[in-house]
Amino acid sequence: MTKLPKNFPEYSLLYKNLNKKITDLQKQQRMTDDELIIKEIQSKIKAYQKEMNRIKDLFPEGFFKDKF
Repeated sequence: MTKLPKNFPEYSLLYKNLNKKITDLQKQQRMTDDELIIKEIQSKIKAYQKEMNRIKDLFPEGFFKDKF
């Protein structure tokens, strides 16, 4: 088995929180018609996804696949 990162519990929790935040933002995005708000939400989602990808790269392949 591949080694887990040194601070893996914190990274795992952060990944879970980012995933939840993205889900919440996607719901907000579907509920609004204001283009400015939609662009702002999309920007936040993109930043959160970038951070999630960075965290995912620290873990063995497939670690988060079945968890969230």
